[in-house]
Amino acid sequence: MTIRLPDTSGELRTYEPRTEPLALTPGAGFSSRTVFSAAHVVADPFADVTPDSPAAVDWDATLAFRRHLWSHGLGVAEAMDTAQRGMGLDWAGAAELIRRSAAEARGVGGRIACGVGTDQITGPASLTQVRAAYEEQLALVEESGAQAILMASRALAAAARGSEDYLEVYGHLLRQCAEPVILHWLGPMFDPALEGYWGSGDLDAATSTFLEVIAAHPDKVDGVKISLLDAQREIDLRRRLPDGVRCYTGDDFNYPELIAGDEQGFSHALLGIFDPLGPLASEAVRVLDTGDVKGFRELLDPTVELSRHLFRAPTRFYKTGVVFLAWLAGHQSHFTMVGGLQSARSLPHFARAYELADRLGLFPDPKLAEDRMKNLLALYGVTQ
Repeated sequence: MTIRLPDTSGELRTYEPRTEPLALTPGAGFSSRTVFSAAHVVADPFADVTPDSPAAVDWDATLAFRRHLWSHGLGVAEAMDTAQRGMGLDWAGAAELIRRSAAEARGVGGRIACGVGTDQITGPASLTQVRAAYEEQLALVEESGAQAILMASRALAAAARGSEDYLEVYGHLLRQCAEPVILHWLGPMFDPALEGYWGSGDLDAATSTFLEVIAAHPDKVDGVKISLLDAQREIDLRRRLPDGVRCYTGDDFNYPELIAGDEQGFSHALLGIFDPLGPLASEAVRVLDTGDVKGFRELLDPTVELSRHLFRAPTRFYKTGVVFLAWLAGHQSHFTMVGGLQSARSLPHFARAYELADRLGLFPDPKLAEDRMKNLLALYGVTQ
């Protein structure tokens, strides 16, 4: 088993894939950390759509992938940016995804939290319209029985005049939440439209506003998800949270050290990289449950190179690599994405992702992954 892979210089080199995957088995949840995987959606490859059409979703394959994550003890963070929210999946599609996934979670006893945003707004909006959009989505998520994740809003970023508008909108929402929610701070590296969120481009000032929102409603905030790709900033913020409010790392560059923590605390996890890493991540957290931090790091540290590759700039296109690996791993029969986003990364990027994932033993059937990689290479004109 050998395969010729292109590198960034345009040269081809021979790579010898693994012949055996890691031996990872399903298992129950965790005792030391709360861990969510932000899950992708599977497109319907036979739908006659264009990149700007409403998303056509293969619901059977999409829900099967969630059952896969739940079987390994992971929670599912649904309708987040990993599911191409605002990048191919509109609010109507996200609403259907939330309904179906929440019902599936009830059926199998899986943990689920769902994104609440304002993406039904497609143009300029007032703060009143932003609040109403959030309320519509919050009502649907609460009616589904899922936990709510209050996502950062492009519409709010455009409409807010300063920090006081964020305090007013989030305070209004938190006062009416039926159960504690997760607040999500998504940085502009994931979505450029969120530049200056919380009312300032100065991250220290933005952090102060963020913490002020939490301090005013600590009983309504289960935790915060920080996606700024800045480990020290997350640690500093984590140490300033009120007692009982969790920090969920969304840092796909530094997650092992943040989850492991230090003498002053640790982060839980809500990560897009735990979509392709699901079984391996679960095994690592089970080791951490025993108090074996060294063993946890030995399992998870080697995955960081793959994660940093998938999430490299422009970071918002990490979804393409996530779906690519799901196809190679056999979780779906095709490499098609809603919005045509399978075209968002280059062939050398795919080749490197394949190699890094294979070295980690992530593919349950290495021969299937090799064959599918060779099929993709052939489409690009690479002969073996």
